[in-house]
Amino acid sequence: MAECAAGALDLEAMMTERRVLIIDDDIELLRQMVMAFRSRAFEVVAAPDGQAGLAQFAKSPTDLVVTDIIMPNREGIETIVALKKRRPSVKVIAISGGYRVGPEDFLNLAGHVGADGVLAKPFKLSKLLDKAEALLPPARAYAL
Repeated sequence: MAECAAGALDLEAMMTERRVLIIDDDIELLRQMVMAFRSRAFEVVAAPDGQAGLAQFAKSPTDLVVTDIIMPNREGIETIVALKKRRPSVKVIAISGGYRVGPEDFLNLAGHVGADGVLAKPFKLSKLLDKAEALLPPARAYAL
């Protein structure tokens, strides 16, 4: 059983970890998403593009992936297809601000290739976190 230095139970250490991989080439938004997920007791892995994200996922799969669509080195649609092929049960949230076409076009395509949720940029971090919480079982404490 996990205990703190003072001998009290460390409940945070006893929680089952929910792991998320966040993939986005916008480093500031990536940093904000990492901090937001950590505030909800997620273990977070981050990557700046789809290629790096898939490499991270291959080393250590996560329960949830949040991925941008428009990125260098491997865009989000390809990334979603590869993630779902490797592990069909992984939950994926696609995010996009679009560019020449509206973000809805990319997000609709993401849904067709396996994304379990989509969000158009800009979005409130609380909305992303709520969507993530809805896709995953709640963190549970181990039986004492």
